[in-house]
Amino acid sequence: MNKALLVYIALAALALVVFAIWPGLDLAGARYFYHDGGFFGRNGVQRFVRDFFRVTPFIVLAAYSALWLAKRLGAQLRWAPSGRGMIFLIATMIIGPGLIVNLGFKDHWHRPRPIQTEDFNGPNPFVPWYDDNGGCKKNCSFVSGEASTGFWMVAPASVLPPPWRSSAIVAAFVFGFVASLLRLAFGGHYLSDVLLGGLVSLIVIEVVRRVIWPKAGHKSEKGL
Repeated sequence: MNKALLVYIALAALALVVFAIWPGLDLAGARYFYHDGGFFGRNGVQRFVRDFFRVTPFIVLAAYSALWLAKRLGAQLRWAPSGRGMIFLIATMIIGPGLIVNLGFKDHWHRPRPIQTEDFNGPNPFVPWYDDNGGCKKNCSFVSGEASTGFWMVAPASVLPPPWRSSAIVAAFVFGFVASLLRLAFGGHYLSDVLLGGLVSLIVIEVVRRVIWPKAGHKSEKGL
């Protein structure tokens, strides 16, 4: 097990414990963004910014797919992802944000979002992350799908060649952080939701990486 995977698992475990012992941290974090009877994101510009961070990961995946296909069709490109790299990107998107987060947690863990709770003029009482009997019926708060797709951006950054890889990975973490911050500001999620959503993707990325490149890591990939 590599160091990054151990760190992400440890952070996830720590977050679960901290927010179970002190669930009020979630309410305190949400209150920071709640002003004048509402959360951030009530005008068109703010919603556009949210949509940019929501859609960009899928645009990146489509762009990588187009590069892969163009190269397979004979285009002379400076770089394109290998077939193994595309399997890595598609698998991590499907398993992390797709199966675990959206089809798994969000539709079956009935935690109301901040905007749905009584503390912020919603209809439901607040429940901590470990309580799956809240008033939300579907597409609920735990965990954050957009934080998960935001931090998924580490996957495409990590398959870039060395001259670009390090800077791209840093940019991907910044992207995930900002996407998560926006979900807090919009009242769509609590702090524990975005932390666990992002960490799910990062853990999945490291596990899938070990499966696809079991010996030398993706630096030595030759494609399929």
